[in-house]
Amino acid sequence: MELDGIFIDFYGTLTAGDRAAVESVCERIVRENGVPISAYELSVTWGERFFHALDFANGDGFLTLFDVEVKTLRETMKELGVEVDAETYARQLKQYWENPPLQPEVRAFLAAVRYPLCIVSNADRADIDRALERKEIRVDHIITSEEARSYKPDREIFERALEHTGWRRDRVIHVGDSLHSDIGGAIIAGIRNAWLNRAHRIHDIGTHQPDHEFEDLMGLVRLIQAH
Repeated sequence: MELDGIFIDFYGTLTAGDRAAVESVCERIVRENGVPISAYELSVTWGERFFHALDFANGDGFLTLFDVEVKTLRETMKELGVEVDAETYARQLKQYWENPPLQPEVRAFLAAVRYPLCIVSNADRADIDRALERKEIRVDHIITSEEARSYKPDREIFERALEHTGWRRDRVIHVGDSLHSDIGGAIIAGIRNAWLNRAHRIHDIGTHQPDHEFEDLMGLVRLIQAH
């Protein structure tokens, strides 16, 4: 497999997913506000609203990820008849985005991969920059939804990444842990793709069929070495 470079998701792919962080926030919300559902149920309900909102937060309707979290949490709690300070709880989640733990194989992956990397992430740029600095990780390029005003699976974020890197569409593979955002978006953009199926997301949506599927990032290294 000859590539110009690799597009790679960040949260859930290079770092641990946000399951524990979201559930921690939801446990706090339930505990402090007497919410009539469990923390897990709240995390799923909020998550579904959040991902739906991202699909309509592109272009002229763009909102930062933090603002989408605040908006969708506020709407979720309103439906439950509970009023909360949504920004306070979203800030707790933001702390996770700024310092998430790396996946266990990431440093070995970065040492082994022979192609340049471009992070393509549904994220606010400052959060990615802080996380990479704290983990002492360097990549060749970064494109976030904030810069592109586009959230995966919208194709514009991928087009922005292609334009920024100068890489050819047919010589790029996008790797990510979301069937909906990563695989669905790459398919829309006409980019080959690989699903990192770590099997511990809170709740995933999408029925797209990836070109490749791995349990961890070393699976990508093996794929590249085999071609």
